[in-house]
Amino acid sequence: MNTDKLNRLAQQLTGELHYDSTMRTLYATDASAYREMPLAVAFPADKEDIKTLIQFARQEGTSLIPRTAGTSLAGQVVGNGIVVDVSRTFNQILEINPEERWVKVQPGVIRDELNLALKPYGLYFGPETSTANRAMMGGMVGNNSCGSNSVVYRSTREHLLSVKAILSDGSETEFTSLSPAAFEAKCLGENAASALETRIYQATKAMLSHPTTQEEIRREFPKPTVERRNTGYAVDLLLDTEPFTPGTDAFNFCKLIAGSEGTLAFLTELKFNIVPLPPKEIGLLCIHCHTIDESLRANLVALKYQPSASELMDHYVLECTKANLEQSQNRFFVQGDPGAILVVEIAKNTQAEIEAVAAALTADLKLQNLGYHYPLVTGPDTKKVWTLRKAGLGLLSNIPGDAKPVAVIEDTAVDVNDLPDFIAEFNQILKKHDLYCVHYAHAGSGELHLRPIINLKTAAGNKLFRIIAEEIAQLVKKYRGSLSGEHGDGRLRGEFIKWMVGAKNYQLLEEVKRTWDPDNIFNPGKIVNTPAMDTFLRYEPGQTTPDFDTVFKFKDAQGILRAAELCNGSGDCRKTQLTGGTMCPSYMVTRNEKDTTRGRANVLREFLTRSTKANRFDHHEIKEAMELCISCKGCKSECPSNVDVAKLKAEFLQHYYDANGIPLRTRLVGNFTNLNNVASVAPGIYNFVFTNKFTSRLAKRVVGFAENRPLPLLHHTTLRQWFKKHQKQTPPKFLTGSKGKVNLFCDEFTNFNDAEIGIKAVQLLERLGYEVQMPEHEESGRTYLSKGLVRDAKKLAVKNVAKLSKVVSANVPLIGIEPSAILTFRDEYLDLVEEDQYQEAQNLAKNSYLIDEFIFAEMGKGNITPDQFTQEKRLIKLHGHCHQKALSSVAYTQKMLSLPENYTVEVIPSGCCGMAGSFGYETEHYEVSMQIGELVLFPTVRKQPESVIIAAPGTSCRHQIKDGTGRRALHTLEVLYEALL
Repeated sequence: MNTDKLNRLAQQLTGELHYDSTMRTLYATDASAYREMPLAVAFPADKEDIKTLIQFARQEGTSLIPRTAGTSLAGQVVGNGIVVDVSRTFNQILEINPEERWVKVQPGVIRDELNLALKPYGLYFGPETSTANRAMMGGMVGNNSCGSNSVVYRSTREHLLSVKAILSDGSETEFTSLSPAAFEAKCLGENAASALETRIYQATKAMLSHPTTQEEIRREFPKPTVERRNTGYAVDLLLDTEPFTPGTDAFNFCKLIAGSEGTLAFLTELKFNIVPLPPKEIGLLCIHCHTIDESLRANLVALKYQPSASELMDHYVLECTKANLEQSQNRFFVQGDPGAILVVEIAKNTQAEIEAVAAALTADLKLQNLGYHYPLVTGPDTKKVWTLRKAGLGLLSNIPGDAKPVAVIEDTAVDVNDLPDFIAEFNQILKKHDLYCVHYAHAGSGELHLRPIINLKTAAGNKLFRIIAEEIAQLVKKYRGSLSGEHGDGRLRGEFIKWMVGAKNYQLLEEVKRTWDPDNIFNPGKIVNTPAMDTFLRYEPGQTTPDFDTVFKFKDAQGILRAAELCNGSGDCRKTQLTGGTMCPSYMVTRNEKDTTRGRANVLREFLTRSTKANRFDHHEIKEAMELCISCKGCKSECPSNVDVAKLKAEFLQHYYDANGIPLRTRLVGNFTNLNNVASVAPGIYNFVFTNKFTSRLAKRVVGFAENRPLPLLHHTTLRQWFKKHQKQTPPKFLTGSKGKVNLFCDEFTNFNDAEIGIKAVQLLERLGYEVQMPEHEESGRTYLSKGLVRDAKKLAVKNVAKLSKVVSANVPLIGIEPSAILTFRDEYLDLVEEDQYQEAQNLAKNSYLIDEFIFAEMGKGNITPDQFTQEKRLIKLHGHCHQKALSSVAYTQKMLSLPENYTVEVIPSGCCGMAGSFGYETEHYEVSMQIGELVLFPTVRKQPESVIIAAPGTSCRHQIKDGTGRRALHTLEVLYEALL
């Protein structure tokens, strides 16, 4: 389309319209296998903007694709029209009515955040998806979402009371429950919003009143006992209302709109039924089974005990969790290597009631010889079990290589009593094609998510994609199930709806679409009249995966492109600060898709795959997407697929600099240690320059640092200088250390800026009975890594591994003070050193510890005890470092700080502080940096009385807290040092 037309459209909107290549690339995919470049991306500010977009689409023959979080698994939000993203603007909870138990929201409200708002009223929106911390209510209506608790709360459809919508002619209307008389009035055009609305009611009456049509619908649509049912438009459920079926529910178009995937109208306001909060006490009976079939038969037994959920994880999912940094900690309840675990949730008012039900169910299972281990998980640990189950989707994409578990037949639903036989036949079909399948999710509702491993980059894999879809569709029809239980038809299953409901009913569905949307502007090509399911795929048949000569090896992922391809679009990175976690801090502020792990991975993947440049990294679009990545490493652990964007960004920048040169500020930040080494000769002069208003402002302006951001100052001595003197002055008998020797890593930040903290670290360790050594080594390379100077970082990694591997061992470990520095040994070094150094690097990684981890370990051995510390009562608010959260755990620090018996340690539920090395100092990033701090960290610190200790192990974090709140935060070891007796 002519860009002049898009320019004029942009000027007519109060909101935003983007049609640059970066934004279009970001919105070309969702969580499905599909990819199609949209014409543009719109962020409407209000309903008038939506009407303007509708008018434009009608005039220009294009389409609108409504989108919220973009986690659709069937390609629902992929298309060549204008993607209309309402997640940033239509996100208000409009009204809560606790007496009548309903709530009105805009479509961009996040499901879990809605429930946070409802909780004070003792109320709750029931349907829960595994993506509930980023899934939005408009998307849940579009897909008719449900989740693990659907055995109790069913689907979104059952809770949708009314909607306000804009029809394809631009008119506004509301759809709600109607008595037979009110329905007739609508058919006569009384109080109609437009002639189109009248035609919609009239056409529906004509379609569903005919006895032959009614008979056809009841014969061909899924069994009524299949509660998860998103096959086509839900005309079967409209038929089961008055006036068509006497004695049933009142007519309500919401039954049709739920599951319509944005193809019928543009929703602007949603009214939902809400229910009382579930019982506070829950227990999870985790039934370990030898086989999938055994677990499905155990499921039928479990359902007799009315659980609130019955969820399955097979051995493929469980195997994936072993290697995931976060999920491996959630496997505490797993015994052996079960073929499947059925997680049965029992919700009651008391623990005793839960135990009684669990005991009865276990006895029943044993009597029928089902299962071999039956742990009952209660309390906070239940969250770990559910986190493990919900992580399945992303974890499955972590399989190295091009063959991946593909979302092609993962949404089939049948009557739960048919499930064991259905799955047995299902697996026979896969076996015929030499395929195996991952099984997980909603056994209690008759739906397992089933993903065969297929390489869609090959012609053979692409062909198999279609064959499997066809054969399983026929199997689902045999059992009168639903081809889509909760994820929708989209463009993946739309082609097979005619098989599922019959040709006559399919014509009825086409008529529904034509009636509501005669100009075909709302999300065309979904549900009906879809393109072939094996077209517009993210990977083209026969597509090759180019190799790149990278500094990082990306060994586990088999190259940088495959490392980016690990992202499957599940959108875990779209969490907000209300949900918790670290990933992605900049997105939490901007709410822009380009500032997510998914967005960055998608843009990098796009250009590394399709660029025609000799240097495929040389694209400003990638740089734009990476701009606000603060290398927090949150994605390395919180992304289920472990997509490490910090590493991807660093590698990208190195190659981008190769083509475009290294900026001055980048050189200066990277060479932080060398510059400080020179400045430390006369620290007083350096400190004067950067504290004097005139010289400081001038220097910052030249470098590109924010003028109102104080810079770190130099200590009057370096830690190494002090340590050399200290060794000479300390009596030899004290140096021996009765509890052993440790190597202290003298990182570049502690050495020059935080030497006082380093001194206390030495004194703390010595007073606790350890001999401290400070071996010769290079700087960590963190500053080079943060700025993308990876080749320089590699040189340091090689030297450090060579030097330190000679002196570090299990008996004499390496201990670090600054998390971002010491943790390079566990993270980047392993992917930087040469192959002949890899074993040495691994050994070094195993024996490198944060000082918090070391002290915690020594506590466990009884070498450090509470009687060595004060009895004074203190409250500590702890902010953990991002790299510590990603590569270690704040729990070690919390337990270390609890050594003094009367110290209470509370972890601040903050993500990243926002400083992130040099990021928060840079002029163009300063505002975002402070906004990140304002999400959780700053408000929490400001609320604390002066008597409360604020603790943070990261040097950047402590500076950010000081700049944002005026409070001085202590390093965690300073807190412990000052508590010594």
